[in-house]
Amino acid sequence: MSVPLWAWLALSLVIAAMLAVDLFLHRDNHVIGFREAAIWSAVWIAAGLAFGVVLWLWQGDEAAGAYYAGYLIEKALSVDNVFVFALVFTYFAVPAAYQHKVLFWGVIGALLFRLVFIFVGAELLETFFWTAYVFGLFLVWTGWKMAFRHDAEMNPDRNLVVRLVRRVVPTDARYNGDRFFARVDGRRVATLLFVVLVAVEATDLIFAIDSVAAILAITTSTFIVWTANAFAVLGLRSLYFCLAGLLRRFVHLHYGLAFLLAFAGVKLVLSETPVGKLPIPLTLGVIVGTLAVSIGWSLVATRGRQSAGDGPRTPAAR
Repeated sequence: MSVPLWAWLALSLVIAAMLAVDLFLHRDNHVIGFREAAIWSAVWIAAGLAFGVVLWLWQGDEAAGAYYAGYLIEKALSVDNVFVFALVFTYFAVPAAYQHKVLFWGVIGALLFRLVFIFVGAELLETFFWTAYVFGLFLVWTGWKMAFRHDAEMNPDRNLVVRLVRRVVPTDARYNGDRFFARVDGRRVATLLFVVLVAVEATDLIFAIDSVAAILAITTSTFIVWTANAFAVLGLRSLYFCLAGLLRRFVHLHYGLAFLLAFAGVKLVLSETPVGKLPIPLTLGVIVGTLAVSIGWSLVATRGRQSAGDGPRTPAAR
């Protein structure tokens, strides 16, 4: 799929404009309620789905199908991001009014990380055929780990990147309003809010590797992979505020996500065998069916459980 430079520039301008609007509307650091989060989630999802239609009219049904498959995988994996964000915010006791700012800049970092991974990963797959086996086995291993080691305890403060930043950058152990840096005793230091941002970025870095590899199993078109990631990640902040109080209902979703990662790994390996690439309609059907079963299974298993007001659930409690 050949994409002209103007398409990349136009897409970048659209994303920048949407981020600017979001930042302007939340410049007062107000607490995000469910209604506002639901409206913004609907806006981001509508934008993601609408872009698929544009892609269909422009490049045809195969490109649109690959985009929607990648978008669904990334959107589903975003729910697991929400679990981790809830843990980080709870661990560091982040005031509700500052959480949106952390997620906003966290999303920008996530987009940049994914852009680098996409171009590097696509180039490796195009240049070295054995890269498909490496990525494929990595996805299968990640799926196994998600399915059977999902309850592992996580301590954000022990993250290697967080510990390195605290060692290198002078850090204040307190919040100083919504600022990432402040002057304390005459010197400029990073605030605890900056440490939280680093923790969010460091944990998302791991998710970025998984999600990019999973979408590259569907297509190696950098434009499709990037747009699927971008439109899914852009709605991550709103998704967090929508689901933060409902997380304990999704008790079996990680099994579905694990299966999708393993499926993407097998699909990537098969692409370098006589079997070849699996059809996009089959991939879409597996993704939709897996998500429907795992979400339905979760909702039935937690029927009657009060989720609102219970607070976010940490991975160790799943």
